[in-house]
Amino acid sequence: MILGIDTSLGTAVAVIDPDGVVRADIGSDNPLGHAEVIGDLLRQATDAAAATAAHGSGLPASGRDEITHVAAGMGPGPFTGLRIGIAAARAFALARGIPVVPVPSHDAVALAILTAAAMEGQDDMRFAVVTDARRREFAYTVYAGLDEDGLPVRVTEPALVPRDDLDERLAELGAARVEATSVSAPFLALAAARALAAGRALATAEPLYLRSPDVTVGHAPKRVS
Repeated sequence: MILGIDTSLGTAVAVIDPDGVVRADIGSDNPLGHAEVIGDLLRQATDAAAATAAHGSGLPASGRDEITHVAAGMGPGPFTGLRIGIAAARAFALARGIPVVPVPSHDAVALAILTAAAMEGQDDMRFAVVTDARRREFAYTVYAGLDEDGLPVRVTEPALVPRDDLDERLAELGAARVEATSVSAPFLALAAARALAAGRALATAEPLYLRSPDVTVGHAPKRVS
């Protein structure tokens, strides 16, 4: 089973089977309270997944031991919120000796959109997943359909653009604007499952902050008199 964790917008946690069956899907839409809820959401999701597995097999719940991978949403997203989810994913994986699978958060949104479109017979969509990056900027990634591994085809990598320039930029790229206010943890985990099956890496271990943090270490020591 794969545990998916994303805090690029709200806080989303899910557990799925490798074939995409959702064992648990729990989240909070609060864009600021990640640290306050992540622990409880992880406990609820893993307990629910264990109970579901036990019910299906007729065996006692095995706790969190059935989880084999952790999919971590790597953004783009604000520095403070994003690092909480990534740290939680790494801590959970380290404690159990299982790997972390980095996934761009926009890929999860795109996979959900493209899966729904495929069910309606639309397979030629070109669109941009757009999320609020604050400071009067948007983060966007352009996609065009699913590849042979069932993963979204990225036309551009995640980037920032001033709010007033977004529509012009997307018009140049020929992409429809799709604004996202949440990230689906089940689709994040599903993207990780498909990447694992194909032997692919969707992202590096570096978070997609897209901008530097507000606070930086000074380059020279202060003079003391």
